[in-house]
Amino acid sequence: MSILRGENIMKSFGGLKVLNGVTFSAEPGEKLALIGPNGAGKSTLINVIGGQLSATGGSVHLGDRDITRLAPNKRLHMGLGRSYQVNNLFFHLSVTDNLMLALYGASTNHLKMWRPLERRKGLPEEAELLLHTVGLWEKRNEPLHTLSYGEQRLVELLTAFTCKPRVVLLDEPSAGLPTAEAAVFADVIRKLAGENTTLIFCAHDMDLVFNLADSIMVLFFGQIFAKGLPAEISANPKVREIYLGNEEESC
Repeated sequence: MSILRGENIMKSFGGLKVLNGVTFSAEPGEKLALIGPNGAGKSTLINVIGGQLSATGGSVHLGDRDITRLAPNKRLHMGLGRSYQVNNLFFHLSVTDNLMLALYGASTNHLKMWRPLERRKGLPEEAELLLHTVGLWEKRNEPLHTLSYGEQRLVELLTAFTCKPRVVLLDEPSAGLPTAEAAVFADVIRKLAGENTTLIFCAHDMDLVFNLADSIMVLFFGQIFAKGLPAEISANPKVREIYLGNEEESC
């Protein structure tokens, strides 16, 4: 069974139809990239799947559950994690505090706030494991604003994996990074996801897309223009015409 499925997803803003009947599926462990020119509907699709935007029509299923009308926090507790294109963090808090807040928010008892986070069973250990995974343990006590932008992006990325996710949505994970740092991100994401976590991500960085993706879905004017293996998409002359052949366009 597919771990994530969208059926005839529609999204309009007033009279503007941004998604127009998007149907797709992703398998357990699949790394699915969304590409397409500006305005194709990639970020809108990510937000509809994540619950930040409500679908105008159609449905979204996580496993055997219809999550179309569920709030984002409900989807989170079902194992749907996500990160954002713009860092969504607490810059005055330490790296560890940011991560433990994310871990606590992903827990089922997150409304019981009467004990310090560091005394919550398992949270410090989970935070330590995640920070070691991306090489930030040595900076665990530093305020987030003192870290480089690339390190802040790593913390943002980690927050998507705090709910032990079955599916992770990544919106421009390497946004704003120089080429050298962006190249490392594919390895970091692959390490965090492992073999069993499904990734749905959009990125303008074609090196990241082709290094990380098992399959690629091309959106064009709110519809699926093509889907296939990276080699198939790269060789598709129509795809190259609308996207890959135009270096000025971004995700």
